[in-house]
Amino acid sequence: MAMLDRSSPLPLWAQICEDLRSRIGEREFEDRFPAEEVLARMYGVSRQTVRQSIRNLELEGLIVRERGRGTKLVPNSIVEQSLHAFYSMATTVSAQGFAEHSEVVACKRETPSPEVRSYLGNPNDDVIYIERIRFAGDDPIGWDRSWLPWDKAANLIDVDLSTGGLYDALTRYCGLTITGGWEKIQPIIPTSLERSRLGISKDVGVFLTNRIAKSGSEIIEWRRSLVRGDRFALVANWPGSFPSN
Repeated sequence: MAMLDRSSPLPLWAQICEDLRSRIGEREFEDRFPAEEVLARMYGVSRQTVRQSIRNLELEGLIVRERGRGTKLVPNSIVEQSLHAFYSMATTVSAQGFAEHSEVVACKRETPSPEVRSYLGNPNDDVIYIERIRFAGDDPIGWDRSWLPWDKAANLIDVDLSTGGLYDALTRYCGLTITGGWEKIQPIIPTSLERSRLGISKDVGVFLTNRIAKSGSEIIEWRRSLVRGDRFALVANWPGSFPSN
């Protein structure tokens, strides 16, 4: 029997939801979602309490109930990104079972704008500009624009960047390994052009990301990304001890 905290101010149905969300995230019920009577025995509660939990999970879009066919999971369409370390969108998308690819809009040498120079710290040199629409399955999920010093990353001009991560290509073709950097993420309301790039309607927000990637102490990339708010979630991994609030 699954353990519930009956002294907790959190209602039993909400505790069951929390446990089921976790188990759904771990893909425990991919073959078959348990029937109401099974869940009632599992948690030691009434079927009415179980029904309230199931209704809530259905409202969250995690499950669907079909008359005569029982309850089943809704295929996950959200890409979850952990914030505990530097990450690659390509790796994250693939690891969560989606087909990853990119539409390369531009890959060219250009003279940087003052804004690009300020981020890269190179006042005079040209850059390679790479623009990609990132896909998870058949749907666009992000719009990346990257600027890298030409003298460091020129070899990327002839590389197929339609699959895989940019940092893997940097290592393979330019001999550069990304070792750190920083990233700032904020929600914004997209413009009509940005909505068009991502294939979203007016009621969908996006995450704006500014990223600096370094190899050692050298700045190798400034990236400006927009990621769909309806297909992407940020997950923070907390340590075992917490400061008092």
